[in-house]
Amino acid sequence: MPPNLTGYYRFVSQENMDSYLRALDINVVLRKLVCLLKPDKEIVQTGDHMVIRTITSLRDYVMEFDLGVQFEEDLGPVDGRKCQTTVFWEGDQLVCEQLGEKRNRGWRHWLEGDQLHLRMTAEDEVCVQVFQRVK
Repeated sequence: MPPNLTGYYRFVSQENMDSYLRALDINVVLRKLVCLLKPDKEIVQTGDHMVIRTITSLRDYVMEFDLGVQFEEDLGPVDGRKCQTTVFWEGDQLVCEQLGEKRNRGWRHWLEGDQLHLRMTAEDEVCVQVFQRVK
């Protein structure tokens, strides 16, 4: 049975965000700004329905979906694109595949103790963020 990711998580660290954003064709000014942000994550998991909020001082991003059901995700606030997104469990990792203009785009969330890990990919770039559960 997959873990329940429900909780509120504070930002701890990130690696390779600038290169990941560059792979998404984000302009240099916005890349520098995003690299300074320290987002929080709030995840609410109710059966097969999930809401993931990424909370920053600049803007929040809310992703709401049913596991295993493809939907059109509007990534306008991120990079101006739309993609066909499916989120599903692969063992104890929550996996998101985003099909669109960019190859190999998606992410994985998993827990290690009280830390939430996020591995984001686009093209050949990988960014890893770590968050600490606070409630």
